Amino acid sequence: MNCRADDGGWIRFSRPEPGELRRQGLLPVDLHVHTNHSDSPTRVKDALKLAARQGIGLAITDHNRISGVLEALRLDSGVPVVPGIEISADDGPHILLYFASYGDLREFYTGYIERNTRSAPYIGIRLTTEEILDAREGYPCVAAEAHPCGYVFLNRGVERCIAGECIGEDLFSRLDALEVICGGMARSHNRRAAELARKHRLGRTGGTDAHLLHELGGVVTCASAETAEELLEAILRRETIVIGEERTILGKAVTGTAALPHHLPYTVPILHARWEQNRPRIERFIQSRRTGRNG
Repeated sequence: MNCRADDGGWIRFSRPEPGELRRQGLLPVDLHVHTNHSDSPTRVKDALKLAARQGIGLAITDHNRISGVLEALRLDSGVPVVPGIEISADDGPHILLYFASYGDLREFYTGYIERNTRSAPYIGIRLTTEEILDAREGYPCVAAEAHPCGYVFLNRGVERCIAGECIGEDLFSRLDALEVICGGMARSHNRRAAELARKHRLGRTGGTDAHLLHELGGVVTCASAETAEELLEAILRRETIVIGEERTILGKAVTGTAALPHHLPYTVPILHARWEQNRPRIERFIQSRRTGRNG
């Protein structure tokens, strides 16, 4: 099933065929991949081997970490690697930042992210979405919001955060793109994300949000490009094609089970951080109920 978007962009809900995409002169890249440098068991060298076999590029976007990107670049596998990171903001959204060079990513990370991580390393850091976007202003990078329509029961995704009054709708003007196909989301969520991208005239990206090796390549972002820099420029020009399919309910359950052991050692700080993140919304809810009774 295909979904036509504006400005010549396409969103296709189907299994990618990298060989055919390459023959069309397109570079397919999975722009949302996790490794054992954060909450995945996948080794970087295995991800690179599979990407090479599939004929795709990848962006290693570990949670609040960049060491997986460095390992990938050191291995020099020949696979196109987009230096990236998924930053968990204190107020909920997950921001995917993509850099043309590892040097810029490293400088940004050491200057802003590393010193603001919590004792639970893969959850929200001590910077809000606005502060993260302020920090990235001086760097040539692309800022995309991961799974923008969020997860059930969790304050993640810009749409859910706006609805909960954690952030303002003007945030869209500070983003370059939205992730319009995320392998871990439902089809309905991805369609809403595509509509948000169209409404706010944002670029479109897609990725598997892979935590298990076999998930890699299930969603790709394509452009007429040969390098990471050219791919990022295509995102900014809204010239990408995003192709992929979501995981089944069983597949999502397996992914969650695989990631869980990486979070269990940090259960107490995770619960504390979740309370800090959700307290403003809970307090607003209580206040609204009191106001309603008094009214």
